[in-house]
Amino acid sequence: MSNDITLVLGDFTFQDMEVPEVIGFGGAQALSVKKLLGGVRVIDAMGIDYRPIEWSGVFFPTQDGETPLDRAESIQSMKIAGQPVLLSWDRLLLNVLIRVFEPDYRFARIPYRISCEVLQDLTLPDDISDEPDADDLINGDLNSANTLTAATGDSTLSGLMNSVSTAVSNVKTFVGASLSTVASVLQPIHQAVSYVTSTIGTVDNILASVGVPAGVLPSIPVLQNVGVFSSIVNATTLQVQYTQIGFLLGRMQTNLNQINSSGRVITVGGGNLFDIAAKEYGNASAWTQIAQANKLSDPTLAGVTTLIIPPYNNGTSGGVLSS
Repeated sequence: MSNDITLVLGDFTFQDMEVPEVIGFGGAQALSVKKLLGGVRVIDAMGIDYRPIEWSGVFFPTQDGETPLDRAESIQSMKIAGQPVLLSWDRLLLNVLIRVFEPDYRFARIPYRISCEVLQDLTLPDDISDEPDADDLINGDLNSANTLTAATGDSTLSGLMNSVSTAVSNVKTFVGASLSTVASVLQPIHQAVSYVTSTIGTVDNILASVGVPAGVLPSIPVLQNVGVFSSIVNATTLQVQYTQIGFLLGRMQTNLNQINSSGRVITVGGGNLFDIAAKEYGNASAWTQIAQANKLSDPTLAGVTTLIIPPYNNGTSGGVLSS
């Protein structure tokens, strides 16, 4: 590292030969890739699996009169405390726990190796994407379906679509939404789909009842033929509109079912599953869902733990693990 870079862990500032040449950082992002109907890909970031921050150096006596052992014992005390501390260098700021600290006592110097688990990267900005997300897709299909519904002039369908629009508007975001939230939208969509399917069948019967090409019969008056032809055109137009509405509603159903199909990953230092469930779900008794997803029986956590946070299911929250 450059001499201009200051490396600080907690309240300890590394000096001179204590500062390494290289510190690796970063890690892998766990992704859930969903291919939705309509060509849109929804990629949920389930959480970053940070690589350990590891480096080595050598403690020497300092100009302030500290011995190498004094320096090593300061880091050792932080490791024993087992509490999160801030690690910073250059523009990077991380919240970490010291997992390994291995000093080797030698005459007049102490080489050391240190490894820290990252709890949070505080230098990363909030993720703001200009790409279409799940909310854009759901609302886009809903707007298109509402436009087509207005063109049909069907008051019954309009009422059903109003129920769908109200249900969608009550959801702040569909990304990571609970099963109960998704179900509250799927129910009115299902009712609208059932009506559209039935209506398409009725229109198909009207067209099939004509029985001749274009519905034109040479043996009846021209005005009557015009009326039949007009009915066919109207029925054909409605058939196309209802079919498009059915497709849009069907795509909304499929995408909503896909959106809630994955969880995410977090890393914590100690604590318990009650507090985590209260924070993640707003329901402390849902700790059992997290426990089952991670094959845990004890809600108390020790040390650094990486947890899978599954989609919330309010039907399985009872506060007691099933046997």
